[in-house]
Amino acid sequence: VQLVESGGGLVQAGGSLRLSCAASGSTFSINVMGWYRQAPGKQRELVAHINTGGGSTHYADSVKGRFTISRDNAKNTMYLQMNSLKPEDTAVYYCNALTGWDSYWGQGTQVTVSS
Repeated sequence: VQLVESGGGLVQAGGSLRLSCAASGSTFSINVMGWYRQAPGKQRELVAHINTGGGSTHYADSVKGRFTISRDNAKNTMYLQMNSLKPEDTAVYYCNALTGWDSYWGQGTQVTVSS
């Protein structure tokens, strides 16, 4: 499975961005996809994940009500709509895919929120 993120950039506080993660390869084997982020000097943390079957979702408390994760199975693409962005959302955002036997990561996309 290969993952490619896009959509990062620089935005002012209160603004919005939409991240995309395009999956290729053995996409039929993916059970869960998620977004993680890593800020400088901090550990990588889960932002949100979505079950590719039933579509159930989970969000970190810090982004609930502001971020929305979704997926388009026909396009093998996952999205993260980020609204009401805060400076503390600044990080490199990574796409992750879980199969029954492995975990895959994208290269990451930088999101910078200015105050």
